[in-house]
Amino acid sequence: MKQFLHRTWLTILAIKNFLYRFLLQPLAKITYNQRQQKQNSFKAFNWRKAKPADFTFLIKGAVRLGLIAVLGVFIFYLIVYFGFLGSLPSRSDLRSRQNNTASEVYSADGVLLGRYYIQDRTNVTFNKISPNVIQALIATEDARFYEHNGIDPRSLLRVLFKTILFQEESSGGGSTLSQQLAKNLYPRKNYWFFSTPINKLREYIIARRLEKVYSKQEILELYLNTVPMGGDLYGIERAARRFFNTSADSIKLEEAAVLVGMLKATTTYNPRLNLEKSRQRRNVVLNQMVKYEYISAQKASELKEKPIELKYRYETHNDGLAPYFREQLRLELVKWCATQQKEDGTPYNLYTDGLKIYTTIHAGMQAKAEKAVKKHMFRLQKLFNSHWQGRSPWGNKSEVIKTAMQRSDRYKKLKAAGLAETEITEKFKEPVPMQVFSWQEITRKTMSPLDSLRYYQKYLNTGLFAMEPHTGYVRTWVGGINHTFFKYDHVRSKRQVGSTFKPILYATALERGIAPCTYFQNKLTTYSDYENWTPRNADGQYGGEYSMRGALAHSVNTISAQLIMQTGIEPVISTASRLGIQTKLPQVPALALGTAELSLFEMVNAYATLANNGYRVKPTYITKIVDRKEKVIFQHNTRESMAKAMSSDVAAIMIELLKGVVEEGTAGRVRSEFNLSMEIAGKTGTTQNHSDGWFIGITPDLVTGVWVGAENPSVRFRTLELGQGSHTALPIWGEFMSQVIKDPYFKDYRYSRFKPLPAMLQSSLLCDGFISNRPEPIIREATFLGRFFDRIKEKRKKKREKKERKKFGKWIRGE
Repeated sequence: MKQFLHRTWLTILAIKNFLYRFLLQPLAKITYNQRQQKQNSFKAFNWRKAKPADFTFLIKGAVRLGLIAVLGVFIFYLIVYFGFLGSLPSRSDLRSRQNNTASEVYSADGVLLGRYYIQDRTNVTFNKISPNVIQALIATEDARFYEHNGIDPRSLLRVLFKTILFQEESSGGGSTLSQQLAKNLYPRKNYWFFSTPINKLREYIIARRLEKVYSKQEILELYLNTVPMGGDLYGIERAARRFFNTSADSIKLEEAAVLVGMLKATTTYNPRLNLEKSRQRRNVVLNQMVKYEYISAQKASELKEKPIELKYRYETHNDGLAPYFREQLRLELVKWCATQQKEDGTPYNLYTDGLKIYTTIHAGMQAKAEKAVKKHMFRLQKLFNSHWQGRSPWGNKSEVIKTAMQRSDRYKKLKAAGLAETEITEKFKEPVPMQVFSWQEITRKTMSPLDSLRYYQKYLNTGLFAMEPHTGYVRTWVGGINHTFFKYDHVRSKRQVGSTFKPILYATALERGIAPCTYFQNKLTTYSDYENWTPRNADGQYGGEYSMRGALAHSVNTISAQLIMQTGIEPVISTASRLGIQTKLPQVPALALGTAELSLFEMVNAYATLANNGYRVKPTYITKIVDRKEKVIFQHNTRESMAKAMSSDVAAIMIELLKGVVEEGTAGRVRSEFNLSMEIAGKTGTTQNHSDGWFIGITPDLVTGVWVGAENPSVRFRTLELGQGSHTALPIWGEFMSQVIKDPYFKDYRYSRFKPLPAMLQSSLLCDGFISNRPEPIIREATFLGRFFDRIKEKRKKKREKKERKKFGKWIRGE
């Protein structure tokens, strides 16, 4: 700083002395009368008769005027150079300069899933840029790039004579690539009438500094990574991807000419917007390459005859694989970045710091999941529309549409603007042009937002979530049917879980010492201590006795009610918490039937704990994060996310019981319809009035949950046959798994088996799932002796069951 102030002071003194000696002092010696005399003599001067010596005063005046101009330019230069009109980057600033770079999300199998950015840019090194691009760029924008030091006087003269006077388009501009790079890195500012000269001078100075900091190759690399290509698109790599679906190192010569041609005017020469103008500009670039001997004239002629073959790919955050997952990831990463500091002490920025996020999502499996959802939901929606043809699924419940309106972004914006309810309602009735979703195609229509709400409320939606039970790695995440039109993520949303909660209840019963072969009567019972609660079976069938396997396989509600009465509500809630359920559960016995509202994320996590021998593994979807220098700033540790949740024996018995659901119960169609040969355990679920359909399936390698329902629970099928989970959710699971096992990468899934049960566990399950009622002998009911023996038999039975329960409980607890 001292050195800078000293140099500035010396410069000011020098300017002061110069002005005084050459301007102020001579002028001070001339009086007013002398100046008048000189003016009169100048007017009376005879130019034709004058001798060379008579022009002395003119020459002196011109010299002084020139000196003033030079001095003015010098002062102007100093003002800009020393940053009085805005600071300029130093060499160290330029050396440490980093572009705003998009962060990228990668799948476990190496596929780029998506990007987070303000500027759509991917930096590439010089050796990853095709020579076609380099040669086209230099030939068109800066032919003497390797000869100048940042400023090219010849190009400035060329602009003056050829471009301005003779209007030759191919002559090029006056700015060197270094100057253009300076403009890209430090955009121009507004200085009113002096904007152009000040900005140009700033760029000259920065260009000279760039040439001293970087090599020519590095300048080309930096330029091609920063150059704007229109809109939010920056850099040669993303431009090659968007317009030609290729990479910067694989781009063809004619394609490179198109992109370099766009630099003159990114909108005018955009091949998607103005194909003919883009073709003409491409040919100008090819002519320049011929002129500077990068290609032959014959080669250029051949290429100029070719049409531009666009492969345009513009993807928003709604497009591509796993959009719901990427949005959930974005929300979490923004918070995470705010807590992590870079080397300079500032927090990371997800949108500008070029992070690479490596996830556990398997792109191949994710694509199969999305395909299965699309295939089944298309058919299911068609059936639903036919089921309700001519009628509204919500009937006279006007609050359904009102609630949907109040949840919409449009309503929230109007409310924030201070509009009254009546005004907002009127706004919702005004027709506006909009895109409308359907399974056949997306169309553009004019309709009112209110009609749009009615239209979308009729759609069924879904969620599919799959994770590996042993690692916790999340492999698929499908949050809905279309992220553009249905933003709500049904992996994280909470709905009533129905019978999918019953395995948690049964696991609690096992932990409490109730043996799997204990039989329970299937009878309608009213529990007076709980507001006369009377749980009923969905099929309306009663009678007989069920063991745990049979009761779970056929989802018998009366048995679940008896189990929760024996185990208690608190132990069931405790088990749920240990298995991974974080939501607060209602302390009511109806919890046994699945009245709790939980997310697919939580339920799959709980089932994965059962499949992982009782060890809970936190669902994981990020394996590591690296910065733009390839430094690892986050690394997942599986061991840290694993905890013992329940006895391995209880977990193993539960898997056997859940296998019964597939082999003989409500999920039986999964084998017959989808030809799956691996071992499968699982549970269907259907909530009251068939508003929610569930199926969570377990294979030795994967736990996958599916939910199906409408946004509002009032919108549903009218019959159990159509609305139950085995009809709405299970087919998506079956279609997904049938596609997965066809992939050679997952060939081991096809015949996978659960770990065999120990002999002791197997023996505890050797009983029938159901025993029908046998009529008692008439004589026994008519005589006192018969009733006496019945009571003795009943007492012995209870005593035996108590003894077995005690024995089973000790064994389960390892005592």
